[in-house]
This record gives sequence, structure tokens and C-alpha cells, in this order.
Amino acid sequence: MKVLSLFTTTALLSAVGLSSAVKEDEYVYGKDPRKDAEYDVSMGMAGIQQAAKDPKLLAQLFQDMQDPELMAEAKKMMESPDWKKKMKDLTNDKAFKSNIDNVKKTMEDPNEAAKMQAKMEHMMKTGNKELHSDAKDTMATAMEAMNDPATMAEAARMMKDPQFQQQLAQMAKDPSFKKYVNAMQDMMQDPSTKRQMDQMADSFRSQL
Repeated sequence: MKVLSLFTTTALLSAVGLSSAVKEDEYVYGKDPRKDAEYDVSMGMAGIQQAAKDPKLLAQLFQDMQDPELMAEAKKMMESPDWKKKMKDLTNDKAFKSNIDNVKKTMEDPNEAAKMQAKMEHMMKTGNKELHSDAKDTMATAMEAMNDPATMAEAARMMKDPQFQQQLAQMAKDPSFKKYVNAMQDMMQDPSTKRQMDQMADSFRSQL
């Protein structure tokens, strides 16, 4: 759980709260690299702070971190000169330095460090359960929709499209897609659901 420990520390550091000079109602991303960096840093820290409080968001964040494309974009962003300058300015901020000292003291205390670690692990388990439940609801809704002959026929038509097949294959590689696969496998443990899925599969194949 080394990554989870790192997140715990980062979440504590982000609690300092970043005040961005960029006003959302006036800001247009992409026009000013310096302001883009300020926005990226402030939104990133805000996201970590929120994830530290929301189990489902925390679990989703860790799933997103398994996506190579997302991580490549994050790496690209963090390698930009403007991002590095903003982070340097942040680390020189008195309030941030003070917060780092407080975090060091907290994490040096074995009991406090263990409490934070246990809290994050519990949140991860809770969040993963919530994501799994959401995925099952999504799959159940999709199955219900497929009972409509028109929807079934449209799905079969789309599957004949090479471009759609390519998009589907790409989507299957997305780590976040795994939760839907796991949800379906879980649902298939129910005999009645399995029979329904088998019938739908037979009907679908007949239209291809």
C-alpha cells in the first residue's frame, strides 16, 4: 500500500488550500500557459482534497491512475516549464512549508500514521464497493434496454460497423471498463440473470 501511503501524505499537504489567481468566469484554458499551470495545480490539489473525503471518488482516482493514457497526459503536464515554476512557487510558500512540517510530525507518529493509513484503506474498500454497485446498476439498465427489439436491432447494426468495433476494442482496454466486466460476472452468478443473458446473446447473434 505504498501508493496509498503517498496519497495520504499528499492529501494532508493539499489541505493547505490553494488560492488560484485565475477566476473561472474569466478564464479560458489554453490561452496562457502560466495561467494553465495555475489552474492545473489548483484543480489537481482540489481534486485530491475532495478524494480524501469521498470514498467513491478516491477509488475512481486510483482506477484512473491505472490508465496509461491519462498518466501520460499527467506526466506531460508536469514536465511543462510553467507547471514546474508554479510548483516551485508553491513549495516556497510559507503556509505550504508550515503544512509540510505538520504533516511530517503527523507521519512520524506511528499511531497517527497507522490511523491515516487505516482510514484510507477503509475508504478504498468502501469506494470500490460503491463503484461496483454503480456498475451493476448500469449493466442492469443496459440489459433492460436490450429487451426492446428496436434497441437490440440498433445494437446489432452498430456491431457490423468496423469503426464501432474498433472503438469497442479500444474501450475494452480502458482499465475503468474492467468494473463493468466484473459487475457482469457477478450478476451472472444469479441463474435467472444468466438465463436472461444467454437468451439475449442468442437473439443478438441471430441479427448479426
